[in-house]
Amino acid sequence: MQPSRFDTWTDRYDHWFTTPVGRLVKHYEAALLFDLLDPRPGERLLDAGCGTGIFTQDVLDRGSLLTGIDLSIPMLTGAIDRMRSSGFAALCADLCALPFADGSFDKVFSMTAIEFVADGSKVMAELDRVARRGGRVVVTTLNSLGPWAEQRRRKGLDGHDLFADIHFRSPEEMRAIAPGARVVTKTAIHFRKDDSLEAIPEIERRGREQDLDTGAFVAIGWDKV
Repeated sequence: MQPSRFDTWTDRYDHWFTTPVGRLVKHYEAALLFDLLDPRPGERLLDAGCGTGIFTQDVLDRGSLLTGIDLSIPMLTGAIDRMRSSGFAALCADLCALPFADGSFDKVFSMTAIEFVADGSKVMAELDRVARRGGRVVVTTLNSLGPWAEQRRRKGLDGHDLFADIHFRSPEEMRAIAPGARVVTKTAIHFRKDDSLEAIPEIERRGREQDLDTGAFVAIGWDKV
């Protein structure tokens, strides 16, 4: 297995979510994930691109049985250390070629991983394939319409190793590559990184009420037919 670009990001990735803004980002992103995924006790779930398990642990806490896959062994090691649960299994694997039989999972989700793959439709098809008939699939990504994406594009142009080759997609573009006939799309993180912490809850509330499509975080969900 070749080294992954994420191998050196384990500590920095985890640290980001301990910052004041990072904690709020995690709170709102997790809320949107749970809204669409609705994980339940005993269900078999796949977390595709689990990283160090920042969101995986929250799903496990609901009583689900969860398999996490990632290309980065250091990231997976972090997830294993975080979980230490008999309900979690980790595997080094590629989003575009999942090593599971058709219909292996009750629900499948992938958090901000598809933007690192050029062929997003291939990822969507694989996630749909391994979900059982009637099972739920939820995919989240960084919104090309949001201001956070523009900041990360600039960092990529400046040589940032994580954002140098990244594929931001809008809600419409995500819908276009989703296999499901009835697709639900929502966004979160309507605030900017430099907004005051005190202002963020109200900004986020207004963004949800207005159903804006410009939130930095896009979540798309469908039930496999």
